[in-house]
Amino acid sequence: MGRLLLFSAKIAIFDDKIAIVSFMNIENFLQQKAVETVTALYGPADPAAIQIQKTRKEFEGDYTLVVFPLLKLSHKKPEDTATEIGEALVKNVPEIKGYNVIKGFLNLSLSNQFWGDRLAEVVAASDYGKAPSTGRTIMVEYSSPNTNKPLHLGHIRNNLLGYSVSQILEAAGNRVIKVNLVNDRGIHICKSMLAWQLFGNGETPASSGIKGDHLVGNYYVAFDKAYKAQIKELEAKGMSEEEAKKEAPIMQQAQAMLRKWEAKDPEVYNLWKTMNGWVYEGFDKTYKELGISFDKVYYESQTYLLGKSLVEEGLEKGIFFRKEDNSVWIDLTADGLDQKLLLRGDGTSVYITQDLGTALTRFKEENLDAMIYVVGNEQNYHFQVLKLILSKLGYKWADQITHLSYGMVELPEGKMKSREGTVVDADDLIDEMVATAREMSQELGKLDGLSEEEIAAICHMVGLGALKYFILKVDPRKTMLFDPRESIDFNGNTGPFIQYTHARIKSVLRKAAAQGIAPADKIDGSLLVPEEVALVALLTDYPATVAAAAENFAPSIIANYAYELAKGYNSYYHDFPVIRESDPAKQSLRLTLATTVARTLASAMALLGIEVPERM
Repeated sequence: MGRLLLFSAKIAIFDDKIAIVSFMNIENFLQQKAVETVTALYGPADPAAIQIQKTRKEFEGDYTLVVFPLLKLSHKKPEDTATEIGEALVKNVPEIKGYNVIKGFLNLSLSNQFWGDRLAEVVAASDYGKAPSTGRTIMVEYSSPNTNKPLHLGHIRNNLLGYSVSQILEAAGNRVIKVNLVNDRGIHICKSMLAWQLFGNGETPASSGIKGDHLVGNYYVAFDKAYKAQIKELEAKGMSEEEAKKEAPIMQQAQAMLRKWEAKDPEVYNLWKTMNGWVYEGFDKTYKELGISFDKVYYESQTYLLGKSLVEEGLEKGIFFRKEDNSVWIDLTADGLDQKLLLRGDGTSVYITQDLGTALTRFKEENLDAMIYVVGNEQNYHFQVLKLILSKLGYKWADQITHLSYGMVELPEGKMKSREGTVVDADDLIDEMVATAREMSQELGKLDGLSEEEIAAICHMVGLGALKYFILKVDPRKTMLFDPRESIDFNGNTGPFIQYTHARIKSVLRKAAAQGIAPADKIDGSLLVPEEVALVALLTDYPATVAAAAENFAPSIIANYAYELAKGYNSYYHDFPVIRESDPAKQSLRLTLATTVARTLASAMALLGIEVPERM
């Protein structure tokens, strides 16, 4: 095993000078030394049989070698084999200072100097945790709102997931394109437009003081009320419910409006552009509050005709078939699914047709290596079908499409009733989070001595940080219960706890600077105590944590890492103060460690889209 497996090189530029910062892969290093040792003791060892893993917390040691696969070589008992290997490693590898044996497990303890060298590597890296370029381009689609109503709690989980996954993939060395596909056409859009025409009396966001997306959403609700009333009237006249739904005058008017829109009727088209403009202004404000951004926005009105050429291609290849009513289908029953409609009899496309066309266009235009759709789990079947159809059409990149599926977000009963009484409005939730952050921070005295401007900024940061962290620390596939007050706890696995830890460290650093205390120029590993070694070990885990989060599209991995690091530092901070330490060498080392923990916490939280305060 060569040196290239043991180290990953990063290039840092300081004043036009290039320095190579090498990060040791500890597991690979120990594996190589174990292979050499086992080979010397018992004969040629297969590297695949050398299993190195982190030592469990309840046992002494840093890393563990699993001995059982080596017994065929040693022809000895597990304990004896482990002891022989342990003694040889301690004798021949300076970085290993000791060992202990638990049955067939050899627990290895690494030297303080070893950990000091690892800390020096972390300190020297200006962009620690970020991987070199992979050369891959990945597109992440998230948000995907309708322009007939404001963003809600479900959209919040979607946006936070999509943005965080994008940040993580970028940190892992990929070029990432963040996109939003806005559903800005269809019958639901016409419902809001028609209701505004019927009941609006020329109302605008400016004249009403109502945010544009909320205003349009109000008219969507107004349409629904009028529609239900008309259905009841028609049922009273003897119609069945199904007939009444079809014959309700307001629904027929909406369908007529849709036909006019598709024919680009000037009056309808201009109204559509005006009302959508109101919604986009509203969305932009919400996105800004959430700290969410996109590199490109697609609009369904511009993409809904895409995919029709693929239908022709599928018919020519015999993959699709046409029914008597002229509609086009694909039979997926052999794949354990059902028949899927691709084109209606009147030639109009359906969602799957559009998505096929959009996927093809994006992979071609952007030369994508992968495409990730952040969409709720109710669309699991849709994306299964999408990938399958693209595969059958011969597009090999279909395997590179991932549906990042997520579950519902629920709130405790009675909390935060929305304007409509059915869904929780995103803006309402954000306001509630900021207000709750202010209330709880004041109760705990966290805002004492700060100006109103500082208080407002911190409460926004803490409120949004609490919201984001609470949602992102949970596996996206799970349905989750979100409790605003529980999320703004300054103790436990919460965003505010990590934010407060960062602010606490920054306070220490300011005090140290004021007293002329500087971080260590050179790391002396011999000064490290076990608690500091534990922190350094956590810091060295950060690049691998980012890589794992990217591989699994899992912000929860980053969230839980940030919590463990904050928890570890808080525990250490109480017993090993910086300012009160009398030994200058120890003081400087602790300051270096504090600085590095703060920087890593800020980096990890940024991957979740969360800001960390300088003071609190």
